[in-house]
Amino acid sequence: MKDTEQQVSSAVAAIWRIESAKVVGAVARLTRNLSLAEDCAQDALVAALETWPATGIPDNPGAWLTTAARRRALDRIRHARLADTKHAELALELDAAHAAREAELADARDAALDDDIGDDVLRLIFAACHPLLAPEARAALTLKVVGGLSTEEIARAYLKPEATVAQRIVRAKRTLAAAHVPFEVPRGVELGARLASVLEVVYLIFNEGYAATAGDDWMRPALCDEALRLGQVLARRMPDTTEVLGLAALMDIQASRLAARADAEGNPVLLLDQDRGRWDRALIRRGLAALARAEALPGAFGPYTLQAAIAACHARAATAADTDWTRIVALYDALEALAPSPVVALNRAVAVGMAFGPAAALELVNELVNEPALENYHLLPSVRGDLLAKLDRLDEARAEFERAATLARNARERALLYARAAACRMEQ
Repeated sequence: MKDTEQQVSSAVAAIWRIESAKVVGAVARLTRNLSLAEDCAQDALVAALETWPATGIPDNPGAWLTTAARRRALDRIRHARLADTKHAELALELDAAHAAREAELADARDAALDDDIGDDVLRLIFAACHPLLAPEARAALTLKVVGGLSTEEIARAYLKPEATVAQRIVRAKRTLAAAHVPFEVPRGVELGARLASVLEVVYLIFNEGYAATAGDDWMRPALCDEALRLGQVLARRMPDTTEVLGLAALMDIQASRLAARADAEGNPVLLLDQDRGRWDRALIRRGLAALARAEALPGAFGPYTLQAAIAACHARAATAADTDWTRIVALYDALEALAPSPVVALNRAVAVGMAFGPAAALELVNELVNEPALENYHLLPSVRGDLLAKLDRLDEARAEFERAATLARNARERALLYARAAACRMEQ
């Protein structure tokens, strides 16, 4: 019995990672209160842990969790009216009746209830990206609630102190609750105003799945799958928006490499060493098609479309040697002019090294060594170590790889960096 309970607990944890955002989104649409929705979702999780070992995991565990969370929300609404005035009691009773009806309708159809995008997770994202919140708070809150990322992981993604990110999340929840922000997808001008934040959040979720910030796993495919799903929903609903198509294309092309990014033991395999025969050609075709549609639309390219064009250069190359690095450098030039950042500059330096040699790239990387935003960014010494190794400055390269390993939070990536440091020592 103990083994069965442990197996069920492990299964519940895996299901929760996949379904939690959907459960919170469904309840938040009814309660219009994110904190309450999260509490009710957690109650549903506890109920599952108590019930499923005896009854077995239901055929549709996501629906079970959502129903349990909705019932808990309705119970809380009913209890709240007991401590209120007669006038408030009537309002709450009407709200409860309305919520119950909404729950029935939500279970009966897949389309939107009263907005353009019929997806509870997207409603949740758009609510979290409300203009009332600062851009950094929007992304942090959505990554926490929708992506299931820890505060530490979000801080790492934004190169910010963990305490700062935690404060942003708490304040963001309070702001949304105080303003009674509706959990729905906006229309018209307001939709466009919030779209940039939404796309940023979706891509950050994808990136955390593509290369996990911390933990024992090199990748978190469930996060990639969720980001891909959200990207496709957006692309279907907004087929004439360049950056929506650009992001969908970028994620598809990058996701095509997932099977080749790790060996049989789960260890990382770098891009130039990957078996391109394992790349998912269907995803590449879908990504290239989305990129072609984005490039055909009028207007200048945005950062996601430019990054998709860079990814396409790799996807179109039959071998690593066939990669058009000169074009990639040009695309990075355009990206840096449009959206300058230290990380973009570092990525551009890598491309310069491939196109024009490691010495030229090292000069660019050395200019970033004192960049405050990259002080604890492990990929900076990792890139520098790679360039130094190519220049046969092996002692310096080893030191850089070791420093990168001490900064890396992902166990697989840390092991790879220590292995590269050891290789430098052996070559000496």
